[in-house]
Amino acid sequence: MRTKKKIKLTPVGVWHYVRLVYRSILFLMLLIGYIRYRFVYGEPFILGLEKMPVIIYIVWTVYVIEMIFRFFPSKIESPGCQKQFARNYIKTGRTDVVIPDNNATVLVVLVWIVFNGIFGMLHMMGVIDDGIMILLCGAFSVCDMICIMFFCPFQSWFLKNKCCSSCRIYNWDFAMMFTPLFFVEKTYTWSLLILSIALLIRWEVTFYRHPERFSENTNAYLHCSNCTEKLCAHKKQLHRLWKQIEDYKDNKLKQLEIK
Repeated sequence: MRTKKKIKLTPVGVWHYVRLVYRSILFLMLLIGYIRYRFVYGEPFILGLEKMPVIIYIVWTVYVIEMIFRFFPSKIESPGCQKQFARNYIKTGRTDVVIPDNNATVLVVLVWIVFNGIFGMLHMMGVIDDGIMILLCGAFSVCDMICIMFFCPFQSWFLKNKCCSSCRIYNWDFAMMFTPLFFVEKTYTWSLLILSIALLIRWEVTFYRHPERFSENTNAYLHCSNCTEKLCAHKKQLHRLWKQIEDYKDNKLKQLEIK
């Protein structure tokens, strides 16, 4: 009888879970603070937040450190963002650079601009305040980890890439995460946005100067055999669970129809 092989988390996978936990905690802190100041004290959340500068310092420092680390090679970061560095370019001997999801990036940009533009318009109309925009960023930060670890709509619906390692827009995450901060005119918010845009520009410049690093055809670092993440196994487990739930639901519906 064949026994199932246990799937162990790699250091990169553990780091993803750590980030999911503390990003979730930070988001809950912001959410509780918003509810407290908006509905209990009846004052704007941004004013209440600035009365508790320690929260601003913690959140700002955490994300600045995360972004600064992205500018340099790291063994505990995802191969998806590490493929830009020269030391992670492993030649396959082929010269045909193929980026199948490159054209879809334009569609992703348009969708993201429209999506955030709706919130920006509501903000400018006074329907939502600065606090909602900050909460939106916190929600995006948690969703970013969910995309990496469990399900990514950009991968499934737009880019169609095999996994995060080959993702064309991996290092867009912080710029996308902090997009709502464009409408919050504070030094600590715009500094996060500016740093995230710098990270995105660095990524795009590297892509256009060294596209061979981003193609599985030319860079063996992106091959499954060299992956240091192995989160695809956990995604497959989740997909199998969803399939089992769907099958169970379909069977139950069929049984009810027969009756």
